[in-house]
Amino acid sequence: MAIVDDVLQTLQQDGEVVDSSRFRGDLRIVIRPESLKRVARRMQTEWGFDVLIDVTCVDYLHYEGARDRFGLVYSFLSSEAMERLWLRVFLNEPELEVDSLVPLYESANWMEREVYDLFGIRFRGHPDLRRILLPEAFTDHPLRKDYPLQGRGERHHLPVVTRGES
Repeated sequence: MAIVDDVLQTLQQDGEVVDSSRFRGDLRIVIRPESLKRVARRMQTEWGFDVLIDVTCVDYLHYEGARDRFGLVYSFLSSEAMERLWLRVFLNEPELEVDSLVPLYESANWMEREVYDLFGIRFRGHPDLRRILLPEAFTDHPLRKDYPLQGRGERHHLPVVTRGES
């Protein structure tokens, strides 16, 4: 039995799984937001998922059939077993906050900051949750689907950077 199958079976028995699916052989498990840190800790200590590869977010606004607004996606790797697993957590306004995984995986630091910066998802317990890509004066979250493609004029007040003559 693959490690990911054991993870799924155990988490289902413990009532942690909301949903699960496979795509091209890879397992995706949906859990409740309040379970994130507990499940991630178990994945690390019990099943050896020692690498957090990625943290990203999807905005499902106007997506046909979507029940939730935002979906956080966590990609994990067990470097010993060479198996990957994806955890998904769905959030809705106004509760756009989950526990930070930085205490478990240092690699979560900048990835969580990026999700915060571009989507506005807050990470409880993050050691330095501030913008990483956009200036502090920028007040919106431009990867949200309700953010206009042309912006709201805030870029016009940012300093212009020009290149010198070559």
